[in-house]
Amino acid sequence: MIDNWPVPTAAAAVVRADGTVLGTHGPAAHRFPLASVTKPIAAYAALVAYEEGAVELDEPAGPEGSTVRHLLAHTSGLAFDEHRTTAAPGTRRLYSNAGFEVLGDHIAKATDIPFSEYVRQAVLEPLGMTATTVDGSPAKDGVSTVDDLVRFAAELQAPRLLDPRTVLAAQTVVHPGLKGVLPGYGHQNPNDWGLGFEIRDSKSPHWTGGSSSPATFGHFGQSGTFLWVDPVAGAACVALADRAFGPWAVEVWPPFTDAVLSELRSGR
Repeated sequence: MIDNWPVPTAAAAVVRADGTVLGTHGPAAHRFPLASVTKPIAAYAALVAYEEGAVELDEPAGPEGSTVRHLLAHTSGLAFDEHRTTAAPGTRRLYSNAGFEVLGDHIAKATDIPFSEYVRQAVLEPLGMTATTVDGSPAKDGVSTVDDLVRFAAELQAPRLLDPRTVLAAQTVVHPGLKGVLPGYGHQNPNDWGLGFEIRDSKSPHWTGGSSSPATFGHFGQSGTFLWVDPVAGAACVALADRAFGPWAVEVWPPFTDAVLSELRSGR
């Protein structure tokens, strides 16, 4: 199926919570720009900082009235790509690269460690993600491989670096009921997010499959990348490509996910 994607290079894998890789396709060691799939990795580092006591989720960060939790949940009121406030914190779901950049700066100041280095120490090195870097913007400048991201996807399902309750909070809706735009898919009501992870719920249209459970969480990126975890299916999927997100992805990603879920259900 991936061989028919209109992209120069693509790789994908499916992984269980115990790290068992159920299947791979394409060059799993090829390094791809992640674009916004960087955000879940950055969010995980932020949650490590929270558990280490370097920051609190409800401490001030970003615009007046905003907190670390608001920044993680895209409810700080910051604009998409500009460091300007366009809404009061907690009132709208405004997907914001700027918010994640403010978050990275906040954690760097709290820990006295550059955020890229903090991510390496807190997440990448412990998980053995040796081919991954998060240099530049914590919103979009990560580079990784399928081999590395299956390690991260297994961690999301069976946490070792964080208390499982923290990861559960990250995949639970923060500020329920807020409307907003899901980039590439238009207005969603509600537009549910957790702490750095988008939650599928009943969104339509969506980049996951029609058979994906509402509990599915993850992220996609404008570089043609995605990572989802479906707790009902008991598995996660990573797909990386080197063609910018566009109509091609809207067309091929959902049936691909549905095919993966069908195979999982059949036990193949």
